[in-house]
Amino acid sequence: MIIDLHIHTKTGSDGNLPIEQVFTEAKSRRIGLISITDHDSIEWQGTAITLAARHGMSYITGVELNVTFQYGNGSRSRSVSLDFLGYGYDIRNTELKDRLQFIKEYREKRARQILDNLNAEFDQEGIPRFTERDLEDIQSSVDGVFGRPHIANYLIEKGIVRDKQEAFDKYLIKCDVPKYPLSLAEASHLIRHAGGILVFAHPNDPNGTSLATITHELTQQTAIIEDHILNHIDGVECWHSRNDAATTAHYIEFARSHDLVMTGGSDCHQKPIIMGTLDIPDWVARQPSLERRIV
Repeated sequence: MIIDLHIHTKTGSDGNLPIEQVFTEAKSRRIGLISITDHDSIEWQGTAITLAARHGMSYITGVELNVTFQYGNGSRSRSVSLDFLGYGYDIRNTELKDRLQFIKEYREKRARQILDNLNAEFDQEGIPRFTERDLEDIQSSVDGVFGRPHIANYLIEKGIVRDKQEAFDKYLIKCDVPKYPLSLAEASHLIRHAGGILVFAHPNDPNGTSLATITHELTQQTAIIEDHILNHIDGVECWHSRNDAATTAHYIEFARSHDLVMTGGSDCHQKPIIMGTLDIPDWVARQPSLERRIV
């Protein structure tokens, strides 16, 4: 059976395909167990359950939460951005729904503040300021969760930058405003109290949003997990599209030694379409903590 438990959609967050097309593509790739894990968004999970059943796939509810992880002590403490996957929660859980709605509204407020910072940069460069109409145009392009990639696309559309890389390098890193500081403890509480499990996503992702921003040594990464993260999680994402063989092997061994659930997924944003391309063993779906949450 082909398994992919980490997929994003345009409908719910920052994927390139709407949710209906994601499932059509997944069916063509013979994916048997799937999870849509849009960023900080669960409002399309009911649709995902329906589409999975229509296409003859097994499904487990999913979401990807960005956490602000405090690492170090005192003056040496710093904030590190990490991602965690929630699986098998009740989509009707009021506490989870309300908190994610608050985070969505915070994102929109943050986007407005980023535009204010952009305007300050534009003033120095003689570029016309973004107006309320520009903000409305950006918001109209958002199918899921509003974020910096949508602003980057608008900067390209207006001819201010050539591509997303230039948008971030020239403006969006400098003009950034901190994300909502969701703590690991709160993320764990939200998912577990909604009946789900929390899984540490791509812990060694070289692209960032991982422990690789602290250390590239795998044994040091798992020591950090043991000291600061282990009590809040139920599993680890052992298979990921940016893992090398050593990372996957190390985290499988670590998960087994701590009786953690092991998951895997492509983290497909459909740019390009890589869903279903990982060799995730069938027994992953038979782990009791996952199996009993599959619909």
